[in-house]
Amino acid sequence: MKYLDEYRDSAVASKLTKEIAKIATRPWVLMEVCGGQTHSIVRYGIDRMIPECIELVHGPGCPVCVTSLEMIDKAHAIASHPDVIFTSFGDMLRVPGSRGDLLTLKSRGADVRVVYSPLDAVQIARDNPDKRVVFFGVGFETTAPANAMAVYRAKLEGVKNFSMLVSHVLVPPAMAAVLNAPDNRVQGFLGPGHVCAVVGYREYEALCDRFHVPIVVTGFEPIDLLEGILMTVRQLEAGRAEVENQYVRAVARDGNRPAIDLISKVFEVADRKWRGVGSIPESGYQLRDEYRAHDAEKIFEVESIATRESETCISGLILRGARKPSDCPAFGKECTPQSPLGATMVSAEGACAAYYQYGRYLDRRNKAVDSDLDSTGKAHP
Repeated sequence: MKYLDEYRDSAVASKLTKEIAKIATRPWVLMEVCGGQTHSIVRYGIDRMIPECIELVHGPGCPVCVTSLEMIDKAHAIASHPDVIFTSFGDMLRVPGSRGDLLTLKSRGADVRVVYSPLDAVQIARDNPDKRVVFFGVGFETTAPANAMAVYRAKLEGVKNFSMLVSHVLVPPAMAAVLNAPDNRVQGFLGPGHVCAVVGYREYEALCDRFHVPIVVTGFEPIDLLEGILMTVRQLEAGRAEVENQYVRAVARDGNRPAIDLISKVFEVADRKWRGVGSIPESGYQLRDEYRAHDAEKIFEVESIATRESETCISGLILRGARKPSDCPAFGKECTPQSPLGATMVSAEGACAAYYQYGRYLDRRNKAVDSDLDSTGKAHP
């Protein structure tokens, strides 16, 4: 298939891997920002193909994973109202809050529905004028245009019973937070291709200048990622710190102008809490005052809510690149996709879910078995 097969060519992948090994003269730590990149890296074993001196750590680029516990609990509080139809994309339904998830609420009688577009939620509001319909607007800049369009259309058409619980977050401030952390090890980034397809990569240039780190925007196929790693290592070895665009077939420096204009019309930048990370200034979107009538937080008065996070889950450390899923004592044991302790095990883009889906939890079991055997292969007494 064109635009797919050529980006999974094993011969090209081998050449790129050899070139990375040829130019790398010292250890480097790179962070892939997007959860889609993480899944491809683990699925294809890219982190095991490249030289051991190049370490890949996983970043905060899973929007479901970084949605704050407080916002999850707000969603549960709103969905519990008997006159509410609460709508969301499917991956949010199993994210654990302080006291369960949205699926549990649904099983207890709450009207929680999966939709495939925020405009579907607007239509549900039209069809149910006696109900208050809420859409859970989660995501990075990638999903912001569609969510903005839903609010814009609802206001334009006078659909007064539609509102949105907004939990949009922005990538550049999160990258800055990672680099400012006292335990930061990241020296270069594989930038988020989907986000940059919408808003471009002009804003990332300031990060390169401020922190002197290279950022290479990549796609999601094996060749995309290997070429992005090669481009990043080349910059590091040469002492350069620039934004480069590997994903030229989808990304332009200035992004998608109509999408950016619509985002700016409906949303404004605001401080935002990130799960496992804390509050990051100017790292999210909120609805502008002229769309206040469609702001679920204001309508349902859930602006402050007490939360209770799992004491075992280390997803916050994983999202900052300080730990990997295999470092968590609960990974593959108490925490599985069937019984997740944190959002990184639930989401389709979560690092823990990727490690589990592609069998990385078996590595730990095999190591445990090996440690119980002596050099003859017999079990220790």
